[in-house]
Amino acid sequence: MSRLTMRDVSIMGPSYVHYPLEYFLDSLAACGVHQVDLWGAEPFFYRADYDTPQEAEVELRRIRGEMAARDQTCVIYTPETLGYPFNFSDPLPRLLARTIEHFKWCMEDAHILECPRVFINSGCGMRNLPRKESMARLIETVRKIADLAEDSGAILTLEQLQPYESNLVVTKEDMKYVLEAVSSPNLRVCVDLVAMDVQGETLEEYFDLFGDRIEWIHYSDSHHEELGTGSYGQERLRHWIDVLEEHDFANGIDLEVNDSIYWEDPHGPHMRSCAYLREMLGIPEE
Repeated sequence: MSRLTMRDVSIMGPSYVHYPLEYFLDSLAACGVHQVDLWGAEPFFYRADYDTPQEAEVELRRIRGEMAARDQTCVIYTPETLGYPFNFSDPLPRLLARTIEHFKWCMEDAHILECPRVFINSGCGMRNLPRKESMARLIETVRKIADLAEDSGAILTLEQLQPYESNLVVTKEDMKYVLEAVSSPNLRVCVDLVAMDVQGETLEEYFDLFGDRIEWIHYSDSHHEELGTGSYGQERLRHWIDVLEEHDFANGIDLEVNDSIYWEDPHGPHMRSCAYLREMLGIPEE
């Protein structure tokens, strides 16, 4: 049975939207976190802001150096795609083409960052259109992106969303349908525990259904709140750690303390969440 340690914890970046990259990395260092979930958006990094691939590579190598100076590595690259100008199922061909091209860039960026994973979700289909049509376009788009991942060696981690975010992949059965339809060894599962709980599903059910195709875990208290402040409680939060350890899950947990209420001071809730992991859930340093 594997054992989760603080060396296996990473932190997402969207709550740091009003701070520069260096502040985010310094915050992780103060939290004792060595794994970075790099948000692919400004003010961190957004590929379209660079005129040439060479200019982008210079900045990515600088970012990699900033992480190395803090004993940090990028373990997953999370491009911001949950909204315009990207969509995986839109009827407009130019919007789908732009999304596919963006993921091609993201895989190139991940390679420069020496990062093995690129995050992806289903986005949302137009709600006034038949879901079946949007799902078909989603599968076609993700299949093309997965082909790029196979060529580059990147692992795509597909997350399920909540119903207010998406009408496509929101349940484990939706996830199964897309994985089977795309049929790529490079497309894996990211389980968002909050979205899972909203559907009344369990982590055990996900392991029963997907086994070692589970690649990533988004971990937080209810509503993506700071650990210990939501409704899940210590016993439940510890239970999910136990399930991961029982299944020899070796990829750790990614803290998704992610809400606009944290934008003013993102460091505080992450510092307290890491303290909760250590003091209340008994997660050792190494």
